[in-house]
Amino acid sequence: MLKVYEHIKVIGFDADDTLWVNETYFREAEVEFGKLLSEYETINTIDQELFKKEIDNLPLYGYGVKAFVLSMVESALEQSNFNVSTKTIQSILQIGKDMLNKPVELLDGVEEVLEVLSKKYRLILATKGDLLDQERKLEKSGLTKYFHHIEVLSEKREGNYSKLLNHLDIKPSEFLMIGNSLKSDVLPLVNLKAHAIHVPFHTTWVHEQVTEQETNGKTYKTINSLRDLLKLLN
Repeated sequence: MLKVYEHIKVIGFDADDTLWVNETYFREAEVEFGKLLSEYETINTIDQELFKKEIDNLPLYGYGVKAFVLSMVESALEQSNFNVSTKTIQSILQIGKDMLNKPVELLDGVEEVLEVLSKKYRLILATKGDLLDQERKLEKSGLTKYFHHIEVLSEKREGNYSKLLNHLDIKPSEFLMIGNSLKSDVLPLVNLKAHAIHVPFHTTWVHEQVTEQETNGKTYKTINSLRDLLKLLN
């Protein structure tokens, strides 16, 4: 075990794109949405306007598939100058239903890693998104048994993590967070003097991307796969 992790007692895991595939389905949905609106705008404009709408709606709708669908409907109305057909709106709603019915595809090594680490550490799940959808995915994943505590956060900022750690009586120095997002899973924890490990996923939502300036001087480790955790922590 690396000396820096010798005092770790609790390990937190992000869910989407850390334990299972998620963002890929949003990218596929955006392609379908682009096809539906292609008579009104270029694909590039459709994508840009949808992203703007999602960001504008975040304070109201939060994260997740349902919020995404509402933003698609609103964006379709505006980009078509309110000429979009009810059939197209129905197709957009169906995109959302299809996303919610996707199987949960675990990433490589996830269950093996959780099984091994759960014997030595207290594991918690700290994710954000729509509560009902995250509960559905967790149930389908078969991973619930490995977690001592499950928390679905509306946001993943320092204040949210600080409340969570206080609630569970966890010292930041004894906590390690694992996730695919530097913005949501790594930097807030580093700022709280906790530990964090970045496990990149091949697709990252633009909203979750950070600049080199934001990561400059921050201490965290990046690994290629969750399996690498076993080498670091055992």
